[in-house]
Amino acid sequence: MVPATQTSVALAHGFADDLPEMAIAWQAEEPPDPRLLVLNERLATEVGLDPDALRTREGVRMLTGAAVPEGAHPVAQVYAGHQFGGYSPRLGDGRALLLGELRAPDGRLLDLHLKGSGRTPLARGGDGLAAVGPMLREHVISEAMHALGVPTTRSLAVVATGRSVQRDTLLPGAVLARVASSHLRVGSVQLASASGDRALLRRLVDHAIRRHHPDLVDADVPALALLQRVISAQASLVARWMLVGFVHGVMNTDNMTLSGETIDYGPCAFMDAFDPQTVYSSIDVGGRYAYGNQPGIAAWNLARLGEALLPVLDDDPDAALALAQEAIDAFAPQHATAWTDGMLAKLGVRGDVYPQVASSLVGDLVAMMQATRADHTSCFRALTDAARGDATRMHALLGASEELEAWTRRWMALHPDGEAMAAVNPVVIPRNHLVEEALAAATAGDLVPLERLLDAVSLPYAERPGLERYAEPAPLAFGTYQTYCGT
Repeated sequence: MVPATQTSVALAHGFADDLPEMAIAWQAEEPPDPRLLVLNERLATEVGLDPDALRTREGVRMLTGAAVPEGAHPVAQVYAGHQFGGYSPRLGDGRALLLGELRAPDGRLLDLHLKGSGRTPLARGGDGLAAVGPMLREHVISEAMHALGVPTTRSLAVVATGRSVQRDTLLPGAVLARVASSHLRVGSVQLASASGDRALLRRLVDHAIRRHHPDLVDADVPALALLQRVISAQASLVARWMLVGFVHGVMNTDNMTLSGETIDYGPCAFMDAFDPQTVYSSIDVGGRYAYGNQPGIAAWNLARLGEALLPVLDDDPDAALALAQEAIDAFAPQHATAWTDGMLAKLGVRGDVYPQVASSLVGDLVAMMQATRADHTSCFRALTDAARGDATRMHALLGASEELEAWTRRWMALHPDGEAMAAVNPVVIPRNHLVEEALAAATAGDLVPLERLLDAVSLPYAERPGLERYAEPAPLAFGTYQTYCGT
């Protein structure tokens, strides 16, 4: 182990203290030639870190895990999980480390976590490393999600290591430093439950409640209260994904957080042409995690969470199962309400005025978008223009049909608010072709396209002169898009 290095960063180690059975003390590998590629200065300040200090040699070393703040106890977290429906009893941070927890100026307790920092005992066959491209992808997509208002882990920095990583070809290596409300996952609960140690499972529930829902500390059945909160958070989260056209790509139970934040941006992308069967992940050959399947998969994952919590829901197995089932049954209506409300907001109408008319508007619009393969983001922005009096782009995207005209008359009768629509329908998302363009340039050493893309996605609802290309769909020549897991 490399000796701890004094820095100005104070990190707690509550997870390791409370749940030592789920933590392996470990040290990141020393990168041969670390170089800061991108630093999220605004986020650093927000969480109480000094951007200037992070840019120093020791600051950059801390961002790779090579320099450990005094008193910190870095650990690799252990968890289980269902991956593409198959259960793996022991997964974990094979190439990641939890450096510790920092207290932000606003009182929030946040994980400082590394990705690509070297092999841990949980690495299985992996090399524990990461390449520049996938780590910058997480930086771009997570910051875009944050700007869009979607709960997410946040990227603090990406550091080039000076080490080559062998994938299909040799690629420059990198480490991602990110912050999150926590890295507790459905898979964390699955691991504790499968251990047969009910005391461990209770400690995990108590830890999660203290971390995320302190108002539940005195709940009659803490595990049930936690399950209900996680279900509500995920119902809202997945609805938000659907509303902006986001496809996670690998919704394994170890990639579903208890906090309700989006995590692990591997084979993810934003949908262009509207199609519920859209899949971008190269390994999702059966379409399990397609765009339209995401709500159902979330419900399936939450059912696995309910199963894992059965031992601490009630001593009577039948009573425990009934409690879990009732909680899980609430996911579908909660998600449907969140999605419908979000769609009505995107259409600028109030569902409480004419609920049946508004609901049918949503269903009919989705059918037209699917039939015409309209670009998801452009379509809602075109509808925003139409609500303001210019229907040109709407007709170009959805076609000048009698069906559209009839739909438009019904919609206009509800007096859509174009200004309200502009606040919820983004102009800019991280378009897949522009993400690839920026990552390819950055891998080759040119960070300018990345910086421009980050600027564009930082204000997604604003129409800014000079950034028109960031609002346009991919050209036909871009072809079929695939993403990879980045390992």
